[in-house]
Amino acid sequence: MPRLHIEGRWFVDEAGRRVILRGVNLGGDCKVPYPRGGTNFPSDFSDHREVSFIGRPFPLAEAAEHFARLRVWGFNCVRMLTTWEAVEHRGPGDFDCDYLDYYAELCRLAGEFGLYVFVDFHQDVWSRMSGGDGAPCWLFDKVGIDYRRFGESESAHVMQYLYDYARGGRQEDRYPTMSWSQNARWPVNGIMWTLFFAGRDFAPGLVIDGHNVQDYMQEHYLAAQAEVARRVRELPNVLGFDTLNEPHEGWIGHALSYRHLGPSEENPLPAGAGLAWSPIDAMLVSHGVTRVIPVLAYDKALKRAAVTRERTMNERMVSIWKDGARDPFQAAGAWRLRADGGFEILREDFFQRVGDRAVNFIEDYMGPFIVRVAKSMRAINPDWILFAELDPLSGFLGPGFPADTPPQTVNAGHWYDIVTLGTKTFRTDFTLDAMSGETAAAAAQLQTRYEQQLARFAKTSERIGGGAPTLIGEFGIPFDLNGAQAYRAFHAGDRSAVPWTPHIVALDMMYNALDTLLLSSTQWNYTASNRNDLAVGDGWNQEDLSIFSRDQQTDPADPSSGGRALEGFVRPFARAIQGTPRRMKFERLTGRFEFVFDADPTVPAATEIFAPRLQYPHGCDLEISGGEARLDLESQQVTIAAGGAGEVRMILRRREK
Repeated sequence: MPRLHIEGRWFVDEAGRRVILRGVNLGGDCKVPYPRGGTNFPSDFSDHREVSFIGRPFPLAEAAEHFARLRVWGFNCVRMLTTWEAVEHRGPGDFDCDYLDYYAELCRLAGEFGLYVFVDFHQDVWSRMSGGDGAPCWLFDKVGIDYRRFGESESAHVMQYLYDYARGGRQEDRYPTMSWSQNARWPVNGIMWTLFFAGRDFAPGLVIDGHNVQDYMQEHYLAAQAEVARRVRELPNVLGFDTLNEPHEGWIGHALSYRHLGPSEENPLPAGAGLAWSPIDAMLVSHGVTRVIPVLAYDKALKRAAVTRERTMNERMVSIWKDGARDPFQAAGAWRLRADGGFEILREDFFQRVGDRAVNFIEDYMGPFIVRVAKSMRAINPDWILFAELDPLSGFLGPGFPADTPPQTVNAGHWYDIVTLGTKTFRTDFTLDAMSGETAAAAAQLQTRYEQQLARFAKTSERIGGGAPTLIGEFGIPFDLNGAQAYRAFHAGDRSAVPWTPHIVALDMMYNALDTLLLSSTQWNYTASNRNDLAVGDGWNQEDLSIFSRDQQTDPADPSSGGRALEGFVRPFARAIQGTPRRMKFERLTGRFEFVFDADPTVPAATEIFAPRLQYPHGCDLEISGGEARLDLESQQVTIAAGGAGEVRMILRRREK
């Protein structure tokens, strides 16, 4: 495979062609150990040092099947998940070499099927023990925290502590949909993220094995990345590394007693649903002090989150701090817990100022971290591309990337339709072929909103060296939409695309927006172990966004069997362009695909366009101006050789029976 590099906003191959990457995250269950580490299995995490991630995303014996399927669907890239825990779960510096060899072989095999790879060290809300995935458990012990007390102290919202496994199914009363994400504001996450990014400033006295906690954590994180890097450094299809999935600022920049209930001078962003923790609330609960916290929920009338009730936290008065451990923020003078159970705030702005300087999370902490990742990665392969992420809200609503972001960096942040993701609903009347009046206007408005949001997202790439590629590292939809109606129809025998219409339309709109802006992307996600079971889904916190499920695979001989809503994402696009792309548009209902580019005759290689048989089952007609085109539906490709400098326009039209 030709190696890629960056020129301005484009990926460019060795022949000088602009390249658009369209891929998928592989896969959703890589967050958890194999084979029974998913959140659909009860666990107290006591086996955290003995687990194995070999087999995530699938055993090597199944790799050819899955990679071939992704290739048939037109993908040319995968964001290959791993986690810090997968590499270093046994203890500090004790790397799982068998897993590392397995992961490297996956990356190599992906290249055999024409798939570029970038390595994603994934995390969500810090770790499995705190309701997500990512960091190894032994870090809690190093900080002085007992992970076994998270549930009874209500310091983290963890499915394995809350879910009734005997009852099964969805349990909105015990573990509401998408509630894992609220852990970002709970005590454990606040503590660990603040220490990871800013321990030198806010916990100078916390020293682990001779290093400040921040340096200790980041050095181990980088060392785990380096172990992967050394094993894949020679693979031409490996593009580089993601910095860190969806990083969080912890309490950096927050006043100790501030509770975010809505846009304010302190925080202009909208408030999210869930508990409105202040840093002092969280720290007190972590020490076994009972607190009453406001709870926000989405108000349809107000069209925003609003306080609906209060919740008393940690009534059992359980501390997560180990005997003899000292709270590093108390030790640094932020606040004081009195012997009588009361407390005093000693510095309201403790996490907001360092000396005379007001802190800025992106510039002061995220920026240096990105630089460290780039330096570490490029010491192993200087040609690697850095796929950088900010916190999703900061990356979208904030000022964008730090000023010192290194060159050869991609804006690889994430974008979701939050309403669809959070409510698992999408309008069933958006069929696009049977709309009129108000419904058509609403659909057009949603399409415009997607394009505007992604355009705003892409604009933040301009801060990276004057312009960089944008690759939407995650986007997608839940497939258990609208009460999992499509699953019931499938199990009742309906094998048509009709039950999947809302999914197809939603994905079609998202890809339309990507095409309009000529953006690269990796959809979330492909999970080989996915089940059409509301208690399982992708095997992690009841999420169900996989574009494949074994439960829907009726014909193992057909690589597309098992795919979900294929008509929404298996669609034509320009993979490699002999010049500069100008326009790309696909009309799903008619099959009309138009691509326009300005040809560069100094580029010796032809333009390649994916033309899927799924969209053109009876063939297609091709029009070309400004060059010569060859259509091969067997290989699902159109090849265009430009006739010279100037505009080249190609149109595909679907043939009917």
